[in-house]
Amino acid sequence: MVNTSHFKKGLKILVKNEPYTIIDFQHVKPGKGNQFTRTKLKHLVTGAYIDLTIRSGEKFSVPDVTYKEMNFLYKDTNEFYFMDNSSYEQIIINETAIGHAAHFLTENITVKVCLLNDQAVGVEMPKTVQLKITDTDPGLKGNTATSTTKPATLETGLILQVPLHLNKNDIIKVNTGDSTYIERVKIDKT
Repeated sequence: MVNTSHFKKGLKILVKNEPYTIIDFQHVKPGKGNQFTRTKLKHLVTGAYIDLTIRSGEKFSVPDVTYKEMNFLYKDTNEFYFMDNSSYEQIIINETAIGHAAHFLTENITVKVCLLNDQAVGVEMPKTVQLKITDTDPGLKGNTATSTTKPATLETGLILQVPLHLNKNDIIKVNTGDSTYIERVKIDKT
């Protein structure tokens, strides 16, 4: 059992015996009355989103989910293919279940696949990933000290803001939680 004080993004809970994951939440302390928590939830099976207001301290059960480390193989239309490296078993997850993680999946990346009753319902990405810039304006030498940014398209199709000094084909580290640039990855040329 977890209560509203234990909420965090990605936490799985049961609401009316249906499995949901917390997409976003906000604790609210009104001037009068009791505290409450506003949440945005995603159904683990159907992918439907709901907004729910919960009284502070309300308790929820945690669904019986397991995680299995798997490698991403490829995407075909709206389906993503993953393989378990120990058993070579392959599973397919649809785009709705993948959600935001689709912006970070590159060939052979290892992720944790979330299983509910042996059915794949989503993936958990590492905190950071390395992605190549496929399109951006040319970098300007010497613009490393300013906080000015420009848009860059990454190999997965994600567009995010990067510093001016970065160029096409540079590899950068990206935070998967909020889709932000962290740093440029130095490539060892030995």
